[in-house]
Amino acid sequence: MALTKRIIPCLDIKDGRVVKGTNFLGLRDAGDPVELASRYNEQGADEVVFLDITASRENRGALIDVIERAADELFLPLTVGGGVSSINDMQALLRAGADKVSVNTSGIKNPDLIREGAEKFGNQCIVSAVDVRRNNQLTDGVTPVEMSDGSRCWYEVVIYGGTRPTGIDAVKWAKEVESLGAGEILLTSMETDGVKQGFDIPITSKIAAEVNVPVIASGGVGTFEHFYDGFVYGRADACLAASVFHFGEMTVLDVKKYLADKGVPVRI
Repeated sequence: MALTKRIIPCLDIKDGRVVKGTNFLGLRDAGDPVELASRYNEQGADEVVFLDITASRENRGALIDVIERAADELFLPLTVGGGVSSINDMQALLRAGADKVSVNTSGIKNPDLIREGAEKFGNQCIVSAVDVRRNNQLTDGVTPVEMSDGSRCWYEVVIYGGTRPTGIDAVKWAKEVESLGAGEILLTSMETDGVKQGFDIPITSKIAAEVNVPVIASGGVGTFEHFYDGFVYGRADACLAASVFHFGEMTVLDVKKYLADKGVPVRI
């Protein structure tokens, strides 16, 4: 029997509120995180991701409060990320009720954090969030990715909310975080984030083919077909979306019914 594909609403949190932008910019308020997460719980979401997008120390208390409230009220797995820079951060989030912690910028700066977290809490608790952007200048040492128009490019890992390039090849980094112990990869393409033109299929399918851990496609959902494309052509194990759910354009249940009718295995 095929493993069921997961639908995961993502809640970007700033100062205790859910916000949503485009290409990581232009944030607007989308509501209370626990209220939204509760709605998705009722709709049949497989998981919910909370991301503290400002991740400054003064906001950590607000995020912990959100997780504690969500853990008390919801009955689905919670993944939490943003500003996770130490084992103590991971432990605090897991104690507050998170099931998984997501590591992004701090994993680039200190790859041992991924390994240490996996060793202490288990691979299943560690998600490596990988934010990428296209780079059309192919050079030695990068992995070419075939685009739909026949051109080739490579994808560079970016950090600090997409504001800083790293020079690191996304495919190679995905394989490295797997070797370090990450149990899952949350892949977001800056080009498609919030644009609603679909997931970045070339890099999603490339990384999914290169690693043996689940890949979550993120960034770009605007239609039901985009979920289908993410699973079938992007080879993703899960698809994550935000604004289409937050602003009532579609429900998780509607998406799952659509996918089931198209032959994609989902839990309804």
